[in-house]
Amino acid sequence: MKPSTHRRAQGAAWHGIPDAAPPSAALVHGHATDPDWQPVCRLDDLIMDAGVAVRAHGKQVAVFLTEAGPFALDHVDPFCGAAVLARGIVGELQGHPVVASPMYKQHFRLDTGQCLEDETVRVRRWPLRVDADGFLRVGRPEPIHPLEAAHAPKATA
Repeated sequence: MKPSTHRRAQGAAWHGIPDAAPPSAALVHGHATDPDWQPVCRLDDLIMDAGVAVRAHGKQVAVFLTEAGPFALDHVDPFCGAAVLARGIVGELQGHPVVASPMYKQHFRLDTGQCLEDETVRVRRWPLRVDADGFLRVGRPEPIHPLEAAHAPKATA
């Protein structure tokens, strides 16, 4: 395991592991929960200019920490259907914070999800908030844009 991957995995607990069940009580870390805002990790668990995959609201979400703040997008690359965006390279392109997909290298804006190489494609953006206790919480996603639906991988039964 690469050192950066190992550091991302430390402290993941139930937050980033898809098969691990989160606490089922109405309290998480001693605080009342809001079902619309799921805790995924502590903000200081994230590494600057790197992504981590988490599960929130039953979906895979890629969370990134940049100097502009934290961002969250769908983890699935719409061009290949693989859950890889959290492993992409984070940077800046055309004045926007972006992640480059590790598969076909398309760049997605972290603030909007828009693909810079193909204006007809974008990935869904997820709202984030940081609580006073330092936990990063993922809100319900924005509605799926018609352009996203056209490029989304087909669901299998």
